[in-house]
Amino acid sequence: MFRKIGIFLQMIKFEHTVFALPFAFMGALLGSVAIHQHLPSWAEIGWVLLAMFGARSAAMGLNRLIDRVSDAKNPRTANRAIPAGLLKIGEVVVFIICSFALLFWAAAELNPLAMKLLPIAVFMLVFYSYTKRFTWLCHVVLGITIALAPLGGWVAVAGKVDAAALVFYVTIIFWIAGFDIIYSCQDVEFDTKEGLHSIPVRFGVAKSLKIAQAFHIVTAIGFIALLLMSDLGWWYIAGMIIAYLILFYEHHIVSPGDLSRLQTAFFTMNGVLSIVVFSFTLIDLVVRHS
Repeated sequence: MFRKIGIFLQMIKFEHTVFALPFAFMGALLGSVAIHQHLPSWAEIGWVLLAMFGARSAAMGLNRLIDRVSDAKNPRTANRAIPAGLLKIGEVVVFIICSFALLFWAAAELNPLAMKLLPIAVFMLVFYSYTKRFTWLCHVVLGITIALAPLGGWVAVAGKVDAAALVFYVTIIFWIAGFDIIYSCQDVEFDTKEGLHSIPVRFGVAKSLKIAQAFHIVTAIGFIALLLMSDLGWWYIAGMIIAYLILFYEHHIVSPGDLSRLQTAFFTMNGVLSIVVFSFTLIDLVVRHS
């Protein structure tokens, strides 16, 4: 049983939760302070955590199920659970259904707006997995989908969406889309051969890295806009500056002629960035509202 659980966790890349979860918590913090003038309760944080786990598990399960044929052809992904025969299709379907059930349960425990917006989230979770088949804007669609986590965290405790929430949402969209473009550079040859679409396939690796840089400049501007629109101070500014340095380093270590440190740029740097921004935001709000 424990081996099977480990395979499921490996299938959904559980360690990649570090990308979106800190920003989901950050959305909950900012939304609660903006609307209620206090930090969210532990119960609200708990339901946000369960909703995140359900949404992400369902999304990754769907992605692996829908992409199982192309994953089997790609040497980089051929050892994934489904093409490698470690999980049966029926098992993955049951896992997806249970994950969506967890998401619905958590949303129902939060507030009515979270339930009303849930169909949009479910649609995007399903829709994204098909986008590489017909558009090179798939990275932006991924950003729109995953950035629903921080927006959802905001809605979960605030019960409304305001301008600051939308700025936060757009900021994370471009952050995710930017690093997904970088990650996709390693699959240019395979995607071209299989007729799949991506920005690296459409524009080449060199131009794609410049597009990723432009996306992350939008992210940097978004963090400044969030500062101006929210009850944030010097601790947040310190975290924001560290995030800028991380983004600069991420783009510095990857070039068209050298993708050897792509995994570091994709996973390590972006994981650190999300934790840093959330942690400094938390310290800022705790200091200011304790």
